[in-house]
Amino acid sequence: MATTTYPERSRPQPTGIMAWVMTVDHKKIGILYIGTALVAFMMSGFLAMLIRTELSAPGMQVMSSDQYNQVFSIHGTSMIFLFIIPMLAGLANYFVPLQIGARDMAFPRLNMLSYWLFLFAAIVMFGSFLAPQGAAAIGWTAYPPLSGAQYSPNVGVDLWILSVALAGTSSLLGGVNFVVTVFKMRAPGMTWGRLPLFVWGVLSANFMVLVATPMVTSALVLLLVDRMFGTQFYAVQAGGDPVLWQHLFWFYSHPAVYIMVLPAMGVISEVFPVFARKPIFGYAMIAGSSVAIAVLGFGTWAHHMFTVGLGPVLESLFVISTMIIAVPTGIKIFNWLFTIIGGSLRFTAAMLFALGFIAAFVSGGITGVMQAMLPIDTQVHDTYWVVAHLHNVLFGGSVFGVFAALYYWWPKMFGYLLNERLGKIHFWTMFIGFHLTFMPQYVLGLMGMPRRIADYGLDPVSQQWVGLNVLSDGGCVPHRHLDAVFPCQPVCGPSPAHRGGQRPVGGRHAGMADHVAAAAAQLRPHPGGAQPPAGA
Repeated sequence: MATTTYPERSRPQPTGIMAWVMTVDHKKIGILYIGTALVAFMMSGFLAMLIRTELSAPGMQVMSSDQYNQVFSIHGTSMIFLFIIPMLAGLANYFVPLQIGARDMAFPRLNMLSYWLFLFAAIVMFGSFLAPQGAAAIGWTAYPPLSGAQYSPNVGVDLWILSVALAGTSSLLGGVNFVVTVFKMRAPGMTWGRLPLFVWGVLSANFMVLVATPMVTSALVLLLVDRMFGTQFYAVQAGGDPVLWQHLFWFYSHPAVYIMVLPAMGVISEVFPVFARKPIFGYAMIAGSSVAIAVLGFGTWAHHMFTVGLGPVLESLFVISTMIIAVPTGIKIFNWLFTIIGGSLRFTAAMLFALGFIAAFVSGGITGVMQAMLPIDTQVHDTYWVVAHLHNVLFGGSVFGVFAALYYWWPKMFGYLLNERLGKIHFWTMFIGFHLTFMPQYVLGLMGMPRRIADYGLDPVSQQWVGLNVLSDGGCVPHRHLDAVFPCQPVCGPSPAHRGGQRPVGGRHAGMADHVAAAAAQLRPHPGGAQPPAGA
């Protein structure tokens, strides 16, 4: 029986802006994540400047107390959900497939959907300032009953819930994709014992995403139906319990600390061997400690709730679990230090940011251990001590790791090194400004300054806070302004000594060539059904 073969019709490839809008290529998606997250970082930083300006002196300086609460709430939420987590997801999107020898993520279209959900979440969150009564003014923790319809009837809170739910769904879809990619898409010979440490950090973090994100999503759904349909999940008078929100929220939000920090720790494990010119010390211990942190991180959430009346037995258990989780973190720190000791160090911008990560994260971690002590936590709970600790860990850990990654991997992404002189100016201004901003806030907390405060009075006690607030502002202003150095880097041009090339900084895994991923992809079908091109 005769058959007729018809030539396949090739679908025209989009060009220009549509090539980015319709892409399923993991590299382009990673760049979209990174670019969008940097814009969110700049906008959140502007909100931080407004907060510090308002607290620079007694009295309302530039906005009302309600506007301050809106700025305060969106700043905290956007820095976590719209900058740190998506930024690290963007880096992972770009580099995880390259490092494991895969041609793309396991589910490319799902990968692109996760980016668009993140973008819509950012638009909704920052757009909520245009709502009739403004944005949410409930803090980034959104505790009921403040976040309920009785005390916060404005639509801005509903938009906040929608935005966080969209960001969480984006993160959840990305988590599925990363876990399947690492388990199923590794090149032949890429055994678990050969995985780059950045991949171990990403895999551990996304395991936590899969377990923890449904919890905060369920909490958001319950809050939304309380607000819109009059249910009483968090209302005490109807048999509900506002502490339920705290359990659900912190079961996600404390693991979220490690969701943000573990990939950054993976970056540090990639940077140190290159610029110390030594193999990483204790590969198996660093990889194992990432897994241990991911598992132990789910047993510490209630150390945020020591003042709600959990009872001595539960409180003691969470004190112990908080102490235990410091052990795998300490293992990482010591292994990094042993990698550096005796090495031939090159103090590039990436190396400086990696060293800054250790200094900031260790100091923040020590204050976290202090807060795990019940007598101390009772005294400093809801004071500015907690603000300082939170930024010390999250900004000092994650953001220093993010900039280390960008300075280190920029040549792989775009073919040239960023200007090293500007990079070092960026680091030193950020490092000094960071500590000048947040270290005085520990003292303010010990002096009794409340955590969520828009103004303080003229009484003798409050007057003692003025000098330290001015000092904190003095660190914040140049620190936030000089963060704009990084977006200006591509405009200022590459480092004169380094133009072009796939691997201008060297490294075992940083420059895995595209043809490796393409060759590996020929050995197995693509489980997602799509067959995107291997190149960017």
